[in-house]
Amino acid sequence: MTFVQFDLERWQSVWEHRVRFNLSESGVHPMSLDELLEITDTDPTALSAVRLGYSQSNGTDELRAAIAGLYPGATADNVLVTVGGSEANFIACWSLLGSGEHVAVQVPNYLQIWGIARSAGADVTTFPLRFDRRWDPDLDAMRSAIREDTKLVVVTTPNNPTGHVFSADARRAILDRVQQVGAWLLVDEVYQGAERTGDETESWWGQGQEQYDRVIVTNGLSKAYGLPGLRIGWIVGPPELIASAWQRHDYTVICPSALSDFLAIRVFAARHPILERTRRIIRDNYQVLEPWLRSLEDLFEWQAPDAGAICLVRYRLGMDSIQLVERLREAHDVLLVPGAHVGLTNYLRIGYGDEPGHLRDGLAALKAGMTELAGTEPHASAPVSEPTGVGAGD
Repeated sequence: MTFVQFDLERWQSVWEHRVRFNLSESGVHPMSLDELLEITDTDPTALSAVRLGYSQSNGTDELRAAIAGLYPGATADNVLVTVGGSEANFIACWSLLGSGEHVAVQVPNYLQIWGIARSAGADVTTFPLRFDRRWDPDLDAMRSAIREDTKLVVVTTPNNPTGHVFSADARRAILDRVQQVGAWLLVDEVYQGAERTGDETESWWGQGQEQYDRVIVTNGLSKAYGLPGLRIGWIVGPPELIASAWQRHDYTVICPSALSDFLAIRVFAARHPILERTRRIIRDNYQVLEPWLRSLEDLFEWQAPDAGAICLVRYRLGMDSIQLVERLREAHDVLLVPGAHVGLTNYLRIGYGDEPGHLRDGLAALKAGMTELAGTEPHASAPVSEPTGVGAGD
């Protein structure tokens, strides 16, 4: 078996706590425990009384019912609580994939499932989102990538790293093609509720479940809720898939933390003010980021993100993205995500969810670094516009 290292997570884990300005983060400034207790109107003594034993392994009945209430027609039997969205994606794939089976993944993307599938010996094909379509999918390429023998199709929307919410036409086309070949569709919706503009993105569960019973949704409290430290995620899917995933969950982490389960129940009771906090941070901080980007229009191109505290920018320097972010880290103490870690070349992902003052200081350091490099490095004559693949197996 070939093990595929998760380059993005390894890069961040090595450096994110060792730099002055971490602009690689993909969520908003996390809430403190005091803030969470206040916004959920939780008595601190109730938290201190929680017994630190094993909690219900698939999530307490109350928590699973609260999650099911977000998805039309779902019940607690459609829900498995996991330790973060990452475990949700992992055990969903473990439940479905074996060696030699075919998976189609859209890129750019958070490449966790791409790596899981390849490590499991699956045959992985990618299909691109297009910069010139505001990051909507190339539908012809999508139809070609999803073959008659495809077992699983993976999309992330709102998307990481572009922040794009797929159009209704793209959603319909993907569902139609998945249904045509009989594949499973896994939709990572961890940025649902973190929209910068417009209403909350409709879940694909509600759209697909009326007509097709092989739709799986994963989500968690890390991004839209600003609570990555609680490590609560979930899978919503058909009961038989949930039962299979629960069996695998027994082999991984056994159960979520009792404290996290207790707090997550209260998070869902205060869901709207928590999501409004996130959206306010994203709206306000984009007003810091956009003029900064415009001040570097000779170096950057970008599409304004619809959701998430992330912006994907295309740069005009003749230097690969890993080399570029390493130079910026060494010389200016700024950490970014290189395009190579999300399936692209000539791109950077900038996180803008931090406290405004720290964000401004980080952007100032990044501007100094980019300006310095622009004076010493040749500009790319033809910036790469589209995903170019992410390795063997594409």
